Amino acid sequence: MTQTVTRAGEPLPDGPPYDVTVIGAGVVGTAIARELARYPVRTALVEASDDIGNATSKANTAILHTGFDAVPGSLEARLVREGRQRLAAYAAATGIPVERVGALLVAWDDEQLAALPALLAKAERNGYHAARLLDADEVAEREPHLGPGALGALEIPDESVICPWTTPLAFATQAVRAGVHLHLDCPVQDIENGAGVHTLTTGRGPLRTRHLINAAGLHADEIDRLLGHDAFTVVPRRGQLIVFDKLARDLVRHILLPVPTAAGKGVLVAPTVFGNVLLGPTAEDLDDKTATESTGQGIAGLREKGRRILPRLLDEEVTAVYAGLRAATGHEDYRIKEYPDQRYIAVGGIRSTGLTASMAIAAHVTALLARTGPGLGEPGELAALTMPGLGERADRPYRSAGLIARDPAYGTLVCHCERVSAGEIRDALAATLPARSAGQLARRTRAGNGRCQGFYCGAAIRALIEGARP
Repeated sequence: MTQTVTRAGEPLPDGPPYDVTVIGAGVVGTAIARELARYPVRTALVEASDDIGNATSKANTAILHTGFDAVPGSLEARLVREGRQRLAAYAAATGIPVERVGALLVAWDDEQLAALPALLAKAERNGYHAARLLDADEVAEREPHLGPGALGALEIPDESVICPWTTPLAFATQAVRAGVHLHLDCPVQDIENGAGVHTLTTGRGPLRTRHLINAAGLHADEIDRLLGHDAFTVVPRRGQLIVFDKLARDLVRHILLPVPTAAGKGVLVAPTVFGNVLLGPTAEDLDDKTATESTGQGIAGLREKGRRILPRLLDEEVTAVYAGLRAATGHEDYRIKEYPDQRYIAVGGIRSTGLTASMAIAAHVTALLARTGPGLGEPGELAALTMPGLGERADRPYRSAGLIARDPAYGTLVCHCERVSAGEIRDALAATLPARSAGQLARRTRAGNGRCQGFYCGAAIRALIEGARP
């Protein structure tokens, strides 16, 4: 099958209606497209922005969850549990960086301490039996730089950190290579449900499809209403985060979690697979689905909470701040619902656990589609894929004398902060889903994401991008 990626200024392809179209190319939409690529059906993946994983998926806390604290018996609990197993195996096979660092749910007062046994019991009801309670001395032993006053903790040894950018990129790359048509810069503006075919009015013209899957994230409720439904409303919940320099990495050994509240899981401190330390997120319910700016008040609040959790962290250099929006719906579970008479499946309310659950969500949605849908046929195997190793502990190209001997471009550093070579940038600019901007390149290679934030390498990066454009 022919690889097809189209962008603004290019016509949508002619031909018969697609069998299935997935709206939204975040981590969930790309996972669904990848799963459908295993079947002999004509599939499209449409995305409003100019890249995959370009909204919620690029600005999260990048945790591979165990699901210990999900609502027992919920769809989310099952899909997070299954998704963690699927994604961990997929990451190992494709080179997506993952670090099993474990988590400590730290109690700072008597009320929080009293809540830990119930959280332990909840983890066990969710099928997670490795959690255990720690007293104050054990907590201090595991995290010697923790602030004073910690009374105890619940240890979750299998919580991990993962690369949030490489994951949807891997899904989308496999999907496109297997024949899925990816249409970027293609916002869906209206949907007409005709006799056996949906006609999508998009910013780039009409697109016809027999079956429709709505994985539009922050805009999933808007797509749902175009089909005549009002099952959920997405309230954008902004999470601001601070990224600390790699020199702070030795201050923390685990993901440090607060005791959760109804508003969310609260502010955490976590290592990243890139060698940095995260502090955040905030939880601010907004009306604006584009409000991804950071605020002085939000950052100040994070620093105040971070000072109690890990006091020395606040003395370290800040590399960056960023904010993402989560698709909160006010419901405690995912909003996945099929409408067989409309040949439509809504995939809404996928919260911060969506990265972990993505592959299980994809399998679940595909099973719903197969039950009432187009007759998917027998699944096949996708061609193997190896992603660039972006993790700090990976065998990065600049460390490989053999690779550099074969191709000196891998020994020529462009971004010195993140040790990104000219060879890696060249590869990202010529990939199946090539980077076409500095931001896209940063998510594919880490170039420009370091301490100087592109101050020294920015001009060289822009020149390479310009030189690669057709």
